[in-house]
Amino acid sequence: MDTISQESNSSFSYLPVLALIVGLIAGVLGGVALAKVSNVSKELGSQSALAARVDDLETELRKTVTASEQATNRINKVAGDTNTAFKQFSDAFTELRTDVAAVKEAAANPAPVQNAAPAKNAGPAVAAPGEYMVKGGDTGSKIARDAGVSLSALMAVNPNVNWNRLAVGQAIKLPQK
Repeated sequence: MDTISQESNSSFSYLPVLALIVGLIAGVLGGVALAKVSNVSKELGSQSALAARVDDLETELRKTVTASEQATNRINKVAGDTNTAFKQFSDAFTELRTDVAAVKEAAANPAPVQNAAPAKNAGPAVAAPGEYMVKGGDTGSKIARDAGVSLSALMAVNPNVNWNRLAVGQAIKLPQK
């Protein structure tokens, strides 16, 4: 027999034992790694659920911001419309106040009563400066419009005129423009 084969048969070989120990260590490390991977997988699953929830919340937040911007735009439009309406009301109120002041002034200084019907033998009626002669179909509104004055101003300078019964040829005093 040869010396190499004798030595190997007579001595105890540590190589298989060492391989077994390394295998056991590798198995334990593999088990630990598998457990860690399982935990990481579970954690990733919960993180994925949290990410989906964050995405849902972000979508809801964007919808809320859009709705808020639309509401702000509608509020601004209503505010603008309200300001326009108040301006129109203020202008109308100022005009009304002016007309009332003119009526009060005319009431304080009444014009002399004029003859409602012209004399039958007189020629055609002629308006004096600052006057208007009533024609058939005339109304207070038509006279005011033709003269370019407001009806209230016309009525203010003619407080004794019955505007429901204007007579053809009746002289109506015109207010100054």
